Amino acid sequence: MSYDIDFFYALRGIDQLLEGLKITLTLSAVSIIIGVTLGFVVCLLLMSRSRLLSFPAMTFIEIFRCTPALIQIVWIFYCVPMLFNVFLDPIVMGILALSLNLIAFNAEAYRAAIQSIPKAHLDASVALGLSPLQTQLYVILPQAVRLALPVLVTNGISIFQQSALVAIVAIEDLMYMGKMLSTETYRPIETFTLVALIYFAIALPAMFISNRLEKRLKVA
Repeated sequence: MSYDIDFFYALRGIDQLLEGLKITLTLSAVSIIIGVTLGFVVCLLLMSRSRLLSFPAMTFIEIFRCTPALIQIVWIFYCVPMLFNVFLDPIVMGILALSLNLIAFNAEAYRAAIQSIPKAHLDASVALGLSPLQTQLYVILPQAVRLALPVLVTNGISIFQQSALVAIVAIEDLMYMGKMLSTETYRPIETFTLVALIYFAIALPAMFISNRLEKRLKVA
């Protein structure tokens, strides 16, 4: 069986793919913002001395770190409406699924960063009379973000790639539009190659930035 590579029809559908890319970038950007913000909050709960706070946080993290992202997406899309009678916009559900996954991984990144902060810095904040909240905001948070930044960027790239999984629940992201285009044109090789190149063109610069940040932080 012979197959002649021809990107003509795939390239004709580039507008369709770019529309899907907008959804992918929206899902990724909002999820990253939520994941970076709430990841720190969950980290603080995890490191709390109170078991009432740390145990639920630990359970949440382990559930989302130890189960496949695809299962999480399918469960949130189909099981949450059935069990809790909650029906949300598909984009919102997609953001929720991706954000919860990212929060769990970012919380661990923050925890590793906080544990590497010298104890003398915390002692200094006590000596200066800072309240626990002020210590968290002005001493721990800036250093934790700085130390965890390379991992946070890498996690953000991962969630951008994993956003392709929402295509299985019919969200019209880049992957879904690629699947539709390949069906319409009968050109799966060319179409998915083009889709892969789009993902690559966005992820590669972000990975380069992550590597540069990591090198600069090591020097600092």
